[in-house]
Amino acid sequence: MNNTLTTSAVAPGLMMTQPLIISDLLEYAAAHHDQREIISRRQEGDIHRYTYREALLRSRQLANALQFLGVKPGDRVATLAWNGYRHFECYYAIAGIGAICHTVNPRLYAEQIEYIINHAEDCYVFLDACFARLLEPIAGQLTSVRGFILLIDEEQMPATSLPNAINYEALLRAESTDYRWPRLAQDSAACLCYTSGTTGNPKGVLYSHASTLLHAYASRNPDALDVSADSVVMPVVPMYHVCAWGMPYIAPMAGATLVLPGDGMDGRSLHELIELAGVDLMLGVPTVWLGLIDYLKKENKRMDSVKMVGVGGSASPRSLVETLDKDYGVYLLPIWGMTETSPLATLGAPTKAMLSMSDDERYRLQTTAGRPMFGIELEIFGDEDEPLAHDGKTRGYLRVRGPWVLSAYYKNEKAESFFTDKEGRQWFDTGDIAVIDEHSYLQIVDRAKDVVKSGGEWISSIDLENAAVGHPQVQEACVIGVRHKKWDERPLLFLVQQPGANLSKEDIYAYLEQHVVKWWLPDDILFVEELPHTATGKLQKRTLRDQYIDYLDEQS
Repeated sequence: MNNTLTTSAVAPGLMMTQPLIISDLLEYAAAHHDQREIISRRQEGDIHRYTYREALLRSRQLANALQFLGVKPGDRVATLAWNGYRHFECYYAIAGIGAICHTVNPRLYAEQIEYIINHAEDCYVFLDACFARLLEPIAGQLTSVRGFILLIDEEQMPATSLPNAINYEALLRAESTDYRWPRLAQDSAACLCYTSGTTGNPKGVLYSHASTLLHAYASRNPDALDVSADSVVMPVVPMYHVCAWGMPYIAPMAGATLVLPGDGMDGRSLHELIELAGVDLMLGVPTVWLGLIDYLKKENKRMDSVKMVGVGGSASPRSLVETLDKDYGVYLLPIWGMTETSPLATLGAPTKAMLSMSDDERYRLQTTAGRPMFGIELEIFGDEDEPLAHDGKTRGYLRVRGPWVLSAYYKNEKAESFFTDKEGRQWFDTGDIAVIDEHSYLQIVDRAKDVVKSGGEWISSIDLENAAVGHPQVQEACVIGVRHKKWDERPLLFLVQQPGANLSKEDIYAYLEQHVVKWWLPDDILFVEELPHTATGKLQKRTLRDQYIDYLDEQS
């Protein structure tokens, strides 16, 4: 039976149509939560505090300044900055006038930064003064850039060879706080973020005003991040990385206090802001929390205001889940997403059922990627593009769709990442191998390119890494597949020990034998001082594969 109806046959609703646009978030926060603060650690060395009302007035000044500079709707404007109030103002003013805020990751290689600024054809770059040295050697190759605006007090403006260098505060001081935001179409482009470029050049993901607000609506819900006007939130994930997971939009929508840590990502600096502001929710990658916990233990400090820590970017080791819970009373909220999903797609929010479970059962769920938020559809597919069972065992290629999932990369690159199923629905192919259980919990088993295929069977590098990191004297682990004459591929394990540890290969093998099946055991274990990481903190396995792909043959 065909249930398809023509548009003309469906009666329209009689509701007002009002576009979902980013500038409304800040106007709302200023009008109804005008005493809530944005607290920032500045490059100048102090802690800055002001209200949403003051943030709105300065954002209006910046909107006027952008128009004075000749920025037009649709133009791309780059930011290269840490988490701070000036960067926040850039988010709102750039998108608010109809231009596109392009956040650039300073941890990328200089060649990649040059590539993405030229690929985006940015007309101006707003940057923290500390990044001037990063851009000075490549400024001559940034052919579309007309000027560089340094986010720093006038009296601390550094000498720089950047052409047309402008001081941000001087730029704002010349402008009025009166500005009427244009009523943009909600599908207008608002923000541009590039992937970290682990394979080939970084690719651009272009978010709309509506997708950004829908993502914020879904993310602040009680079954997601649970952000309200009483919340004090600190995104430790950088604002140059997928818009700090949406928190600069979520916080104003809720009227929450927003704490921005600048470049102070070390344990001491984070703890200072936690104590100062009474932070109750933080977001970041596992390595950040491991560093914070290390500081707390060494200095015998607490973080009693913190109730929940959202962890994404890589799988959370059980040891981190357990330490946060038992030592600090903090719930680790597992999060999964990608630049391509804005990024939040699944979360493992606590439920009454979970809280009644044994520690072991609850920790197992907290090391999954959680369940889909409303609006997100997940499916796993087999080699013949057939949907697979959600039984917690069957592994397949993870694909995702939803209103804040990209439909194409910027300038239509890598079209092969998009898949249309037999019902005509479009999916984005994440490149992940995953299982989904009967309760909708997602477990990322591996990246498709990282899974170790040994004798036709899959070995999960993620599971093997997490097993190794469970050893109390292991700080970090990385598994890659290397060539093997008989089995095609076998796992090779790299380990970074905790300071002062003196582990042997035998120690690790004995430990792993208790946690994984025998045929998963790595063919060799290499102890290293450090592991290579991408600009977003993920393990850079490509570098290790390139160097060690023939390691087993060379040892034989």
